Amino acid sequence: MLVKTFAAALQGISAMIVTIEVNCTKGIQFLLVGLPDVAVRESHERIISALQENGYKFPRQRVVINMAPADIRKEGTAYDLPLAIGILAAAGDLEPTRLEHFMMMGELSLDGTLQPIKGALPIAIKAREAGFQGLILPAQNAREAAVVNRLAVYGAHSIQEVIDFMSGKDEALQPTEIDTRKEFYDRQQQFEFDFSEVRGQENVKRALEVAAAGGHNLIMIGPPGSGKSMMAKRLPSILPPFTLRESLETTKIHSVAGKLDGETSLMTCRPFRSPHHTISNVAMVGGGTYPQPGEISLAHNGVLFLDELPEFNRNVLEVLRQPLEDRHITISRARFAVDYPAGFMLVASMNPCPCGYYNHPTHPCVCSASAVQKYMNRISGPLLDRIDIQIEIVPVPFEKISEQRPAEPSAAIRERVVKARALQEKRYADIEGIHCNAQMNTKLLHQYAVPDAAGLSLLKNAMTRLNLSARAYDRILKVARTIADLEASEHIQSHHLAEAIQYRNLDREGWGC
Repeated sequence: MLVKTFAAALQGISAMIVTIEVNCTKGIQFLLVGLPDVAVRESHERIISALQENGYKFPRQRVVINMAPADIRKEGTAYDLPLAIGILAAAGDLEPTRLEHFMMMGELSLDGTLQPIKGALPIAIKAREAGFQGLILPAQNAREAAVVNRLAVYGAHSIQEVIDFMSGKDEALQPTEIDTRKEFYDRQQQFEFDFSEVRGQENVKRALEVAAAGGHNLIMIGPPGSGKSMMAKRLPSILPPFTLRESLETTKIHSVAGKLDGETSLMTCRPFRSPHHTISNVAMVGGGTYPQPGEISLAHNGVLFLDELPEFNRNVLEVLRQPLEDRHITISRARFAVDYPAGFMLVASMNPCPCGYYNHPTHPCVCSASAVQKYMNRISGPLLDRIDIQIEIVPVPFEKISEQRPAEPSAAIRERVVKARALQEKRYADIEGIHCNAQMNTKLLHQYAVPDAAGLSLLKNAMTRLNLSARAYDRILKVARTIADLEASEHIQSHHLAEAIQYRNLDREGWGC
């Protein structure tokens, strides 16, 4: 008897339908074709044990299974459930009438319980697009998939529940229902860290506010213990709230990577990724034998924080250059290519020299000028060219640390950031791919970031006196445009440019010499 069940294969952060055709005929043989990997082929043993533990027998017949389309590699253990249900139906132990209306995915334990899978959200989106009546998944993945409307999502704990449901016992499984909008908006203000806990460092907080308002990349240079990592961790608390579209896109990436727990339906806070400096190229950008999203994709619509930037492998830093410009990464292999979003905000921190105390107000630096320069040269010019704001940090004096008065909370800073972003969204509404000032190209700079005569004179003097590099010019204008937006000013004024010039420390001639 020939029957069909339906599953899905992940490609990047999207899914495609896989039709599982099972045919049982006379003989004793088991054949699984359709380009399955080792994990899929091993499902034979898991299915036999799961069926036996639940009172069913694996058919003593010639079982031929084809996973179509046969030219797409099938990976992982998530095909166990549709394979097992297809075998039971083909052997006559299960009525196949309901199979065509449902997509199924799930890994089987030896006792028949279902284990969670990766990519439940993109699979659910594909099931709805294909017109399936419902999707059956392990119970741990049900909330994640249930955010997709117009699709019944059933969370099953065991294969027995799925068999009962397919046999017509509707009470065996109940659809998982969640109020997506209520959960999404109610949890958007939940942050672990807040700027109200930071004493002093007002100039650095201001730089972070400007970076958040314009989507600018930022680097902090300062001695050990000056608070670089502490403030970077608080940056997500002042970024604009997720839109529902951004949340869905980011959740899909984390779903494919298996980073969501069973209680998460939608990500409500922007991601903050902080990989260790020993990370490899592949772990940073994504890929591998079976491609997975890298750290730059997991940070999509959020923050990628690189602590101790010069300690990262030079090759790892250089692979960031293209994603910083294009906001996506393409992983190419001989048989296929996958595309992952990578629209992240880069925040980095570093010591100014090997000992960490160059330019320190009280602690003497023991490094030679050549050692300082060599340390700075670990970061290439093209990478620095993509970082708009460079801010020096000095340690907080005791008087500030001991203050009992709370600092300005993140909510107040975030309110100003949201207003500035709203101006930018309106300004670039008709321009595809541009959402904030950091993404402006040369044409838009000439249109929206034109300084007045006084500002142009100030900028000229700064370029001459500080001997700023040519790449600093565009960056200063972009940051000045954001500072003007924070003040709701239509035109860039001289004091906006003056503040933006202060954020180009590393471009000044002689810094680090």
